Amino acid sequence: MIDWTELHPGVWRARVGASSSFTPLDLVGATPREDGLAELRGAPFPFAGPSPSVIGVTECCTALRFPLAPEERIYGFGLHFNRLNHRGNVMRLQVDHYGGRDDGRSHASMPFYVSSDGYAVLLNTARVATAHIGTSVRKDDPDRPPSRDRNTDREWDALPPADAVEMAVPAGGVEAFVFAGPTALDAVRRYNLFCGGGVLPPRWALGFWHRVPTLYTDEQIDAEVAEFEARGYPLQVVGLEPGWHSKAYPCTYEWDASRFPEPGAFVDRMTDKGIRVNLWENAYVSPDAPIHDALEPLSGSHMVWGGIVPDYTLPEARGILAGQHRREHADIGVSGYKLDECDGHDHWLWPAHATFPSGHTGEEMRQTYGLQLQTLTDGVFRDAGQRTFGLTRASYTGASSLPYALYSDYYDHRAFVTALCNCGFSGLLWSPEIRSAGDAEEWARRMQTVCFSPVAMLNAWASGTKPWSYPEIEDAIREVMRLRIRLIPYLYTAFARYHFDGTPPFRSTVLEEGDVSDRSDQYMMGDSLLVAPLFRGETEREVEFPTGSWYDFYTGEHAGDGGAHTVSAPLERIPLFVRDGGLIPMAQDDGDGLDIRYYGTAPHASYRYYMDDGETYAYERGEYAWATLEATGDANDFTATVVAPPSGQADDLRGAVWHMMTSGG
Repeated sequence: MIDWTELHPGVWRARVGASSSFTPLDLVGATPREDGLAELRGAPFPFAGPSPSVIGVTECCTALRFPLAPEERIYGFGLHFNRLNHRGNVMRLQVDHYGGRDDGRSHASMPFYVSSDGYAVLLNTARVATAHIGTSVRKDDPDRPPSRDRNTDREWDALPPADAVEMAVPAGGVEAFVFAGPTALDAVRRYNLFCGGGVLPPRWALGFWHRVPTLYTDEQIDAEVAEFEARGYPLQVVGLEPGWHSKAYPCTYEWDASRFPEPGAFVDRMTDKGIRVNLWENAYVSPDAPIHDALEPLSGSHMVWGGIVPDYTLPEARGILAGQHRREHADIGVSGYKLDECDGHDHWLWPAHATFPSGHTGEEMRQTYGLQLQTLTDGVFRDAGQRTFGLTRASYTGASSLPYALYSDYYDHRAFVTALCNCGFSGLLWSPEIRSAGDAEEWARRMQTVCFSPVAMLNAWASGTKPWSYPEIEDAIREVMRLRIRLIPYLYTAFARYHFDGTPPFRSTVLEEGDVSDRSDQYMMGDSLLVAPLFRGETEREVEFPTGSWYDFYTGEHAGDGGAHTVSAPLERIPLFVRDGGLIPMAQDDGDGLDIRYYGTAPHASYRYYMDDGETYAYERGEYAWATLEATGDANDFTATVVAPPSGQADDLRGAVWHMMTSGG
């Protein structure tokens, strides 16, 4: 048996054996949001019958067993692309480049899972854990499946069901956590709040991102930005790929003078247009980098592409890189980073037996290197009082509060949507970026998914594509990009809920009330909006609505009640549906004030609308406000009210326009 201690309402911890002093939760250093955890209130320990147990502890292995009910489904384990329910799977949870199989090797693979029975389990370890998810049958289990004769018994099964999740860590101990429900969504919320609450990005990060080709100069970027403006396409972030460095692979982190002779002036020009600059980098330091010699004695035993691998668990190493980034980047107005190649490939990354000055193993460094870089670069902007948001190729346990979204080189549209759903179980965000397409139809469908994801981004680093690359659908692409911008008030509030109460802004409908499917091709954006992407070759699809009535976002017409329904949409539109009683605050077309849409026939609807300065960390000091939007009545006679906060943060509520969408009003 395991001895559990309740740390917060519904959050239990146990230490088995001699657990390590180096863990991902300690590395992130986030403080649990006790206010949010208290609002969730207590819940009973979820294992009321058979209890979790220790299978064994040796110097080199600790194995734990968590019981499973017969129909229980298991989700999570980080970023994966091909399935939601992992029951019946064996996963070696190694942070690595994704290889096309959900076998545990992925950019953010982590020993954390969520049960359909309304609880979650975490092993807080920097080692590579292995999970046997309802696959390992023990001979001392009284309910083990019977032996069958394959020759004559048609019920014979190569994978007889097991009644437990068994997880093993290659260490002499481990720290484990259990998060109660009562629902699976509540368990996810507790995990996110325990990790500090979800990230609240700056408002600009929710706009449209365009990453330019690798070797673009400042003049070429100026011209591209001007073309966005001339064609009427929104643009909030420009991403620079490796060519901004004087040398890359490995990196100098210094501007190339031939392409950017005056970096500060370039960033100022972008800022004057309301556009932020994001810089690509990887973690391997070139011998030609001015900071190389200072970092060399603080680096590991192995090299990557001829560059050193600094040990950023050391304060001195962190200080060197942070200082250079502050002087050369943040102080001239750069707003964030894209952290590339911090995930793996075995044939070019350091091996598990590599040594580092801190004494941490090569395995521990690989599992946590993405976290190290995220916390380091986040600190650069936090010290300046400015929020950042960026991209990372690797993440891990405890990343909920870190201002980064995942991406990868894997490029399958359906898998991208599955990845978006999976990330919502594990305190992660996913960017299904668009790079290229085979034709105009694929371009439209991919761009639609992008505009309804955490990071709306075109990554033209290699393709050179533009939003208008397919003239026959140029107007449709412009409109979905503009719709993304209009939805920022709704989306920003969804991220505020992520921060304050742990609710993922993007999540699988598996987490919604009444959903019993494992659909990986639809998801929630906020509490009221269901997104059901179409893929190349499709004009219609099946959507499974959670409990309640649902309405077409565009027309307000009734789309169906809970259960499966066939829906269609023209190439110009992505299917979107709003829950009965949903209020969707949007920016008006001219950007001045709110357009608040009221959907359905519910006699009363209420929505808490979040406001802060959108840029700084003042909200952490209490400088934020919630307004209440309410609508009462029916299509013929309804009353709309705004209960504004007493503070002066209600400017965007003035001049709000209401529409009763179900009546066509």
